[in-house]
Amino acid sequence: MAKRQEFKTEVRQLLKLMIHSLYSNRDIFLRELVANAADAIDKARIESLTDPAQSRDWKIRIEADKNLKTLTISDNGIGMTEQEVIDNIGTIAQSGTRAFMQMLEEKGAKGEEIPELIGQFGVGFYSAFMAASEVTVITKKSGSDAPAVMWRSQGEGDYEIDDAQREEPGTTIILKLKEDAEGYLENWKVSSIIRKYSDFISYPIIMPRITVNEDKTETITDEVLNSQKAIWLRKPSEVTDDEYKSFYSHLANYGGTEFLKAIHMSAEGVNEFKALLFLPKQAPFNFLMPDIQKKGLQLYVKRVFITDECKALLPDYLRFVCGVVDSSDLPLNVSREILQENPVIAKIEKAVTSRVISELKKLLENDRENYNTFFAEFGRVLKEGLHTDFTNVEKLKDVVMYESMNSEPGKYITLGEYVDAMPEGQNEIFYITGEKRASLDSYPGLEYFKAKGWDVLFMTDPIDDWVMQSMMQYRKHNFKSIAKGDFEDKESEEAVKAAAEKYADLTSFIKETLGEQLNEVRFSARMTDSPCCLIVEGNALAPHIERLFKAMHQQVPESKRILELNPKHELVEKMNGALQAGKKEEAAFCAKVMFNQALLTEGSPLDDPAGFAKSVTDLLVKSL
Repeated sequence: MAKRQEFKTEVRQLLKLMIHSLYSNRDIFLRELVANAADAIDKARIESLTDPAQSRDWKIRIEADKNLKTLTISDNGIGMTEQEVIDNIGTIAQSGTRAFMQMLEEKGAKGEEIPELIGQFGVGFYSAFMAASEVTVITKKSGSDAPAVMWRSQGEGDYEIDDAQREEPGTTIILKLKEDAEGYLENWKVSSIIRKYSDFISYPIIMPRITVNEDKTETITDEVLNSQKAIWLRKPSEVTDDEYKSFYSHLANYGGTEFLKAIHMSAEGVNEFKALLFLPKQAPFNFLMPDIQKKGLQLYVKRVFITDECKALLPDYLRFVCGVVDSSDLPLNVSREILQENPVIAKIEKAVTSRVISELKKLLENDRENYNTFFAEFGRVLKEGLHTDFTNVEKLKDVVMYESMNSEPGKYITLGEYVDAMPEGQNEIFYITGEKRASLDSYPGLEYFKAKGWDVLFMTDPIDDWVMQSMMQYRKHNFKSIAKGDFEDKESEEAVKAAAEKYADLTSFIKETLGEQLNEVRFSARMTDSPCCLIVEGNALAPHIERLFKAMHQQVPESKRILELNPKHELVEKMNGALQAGKKEEAAFCAKVMFNQALLTEGSPLDDPAGFAKSVTDLLVKSL
């Protein structure tokens, strides 16, 4: 005889929430019930290892009856006794339901957020009431002589429990669907949900398919809805190239199947997880569009799909990596907020990040051609980590690359290669930032380094100037910009000091002539052939960065420049002679032309291009 029992208060509250709220992701109930079925089969299969009599053809079956408006999910797993039904479904003393409700109150969670939270506290079964007006459970314990048990509830104040008829061990859940949930009676609807959330469940999920023949008769065949091919759980030697390509195309959604490298990971012990990561060969069309770019890895928990964009699993500078992580330690359906704070996620992120950087270094050392291809696509993004990831910054310094003054255009070298090639007497790593190599090649400040036989790194990514604010050293060698700050050269120190005294009037005159355009005019040994160059103070923005911000309509402070003069150049002597002879107009004309030349050589625009062109024309006329 059926017995009726009351739900505990907190369970009634939960059921009320499930029944009377609207959800943005109602499909979650089917994922929860299938995951529970897979767990039940897991337990029975483990028991069958020591009791072969319990072994059977493991499967999950889903059936829709459009006449009765019912959806049935069955498994042949471990099943439950009557007491287990009461403990796990009725009163669920250990389910954590009270903690779940308390958290909802504390967080102020809204109805549409509930699907992101159920399952975390063992209340996944109750998601059935999101779609069902009545739920019936028929279950029989595997390996037990106890009779089958029936549990039924409409999700209100109570439930009934009784003996039932069932021959095979396992559990059947029958959902009498609400009127607005009858879409779940369609095979295509169920199939799409299974493929999204449960495709890699290791047991076949079967659903009968009815085919109408030409003679109007019907043929019923069983269709397996899930692939069961979780290739991240297989050994790399067992995965074919076609399987890798197909899976990569599914993950990346790049419209192609080409990738540089597949990376398998397996962690055991305190935090167990499996992962399959891909280094892409080509950036997707939306890679530099943050609003629509997909970031993060797909997250599974015991083969059950959780989210296709778990940003917490990767630092932002590795957003080009795509792949899947399957954890054994996370609860189903954790919220985004909890994902960010979960210590398991943090440990996975640390392991994944370290492995990716390690694989990049291997690719650099063993396959330079492909690494060059990769870096051309993703190098500017990878460099972000130099400024943001203090834990791995030294490892990242080993895998970033730059062009240099002594390298061929388009050829990149690593920091390690730069340091290894440093001649005796060079102690610093010299660099210059700019928009493109062509403008850097003509910078007058390179002349000193060419004469010394030293190399200078060309940093042409917009991010480089920002990154170098925190790049202090590499292998105990300091970084030094050749276009910022003071220039120190002991061999020329006396000559510079003597020029500053000799041409004091000239530097004052040039500063007065050019006015607000300059912060200072001084001499340095930075040049050997050119008469002058422009530099900025150490903490000021480089000119090309200022131009970039302005192009983006960003307000940036105007940084006044320093004009450095070559004390050995003939033009300096002649300008000083003209000034001493009272030819201030001619000296001022030369100062303006010289300043505009300096702007052009660094790639900066002129305030008055037409005026400069006329000045050059006048000089040409006078020279003939």
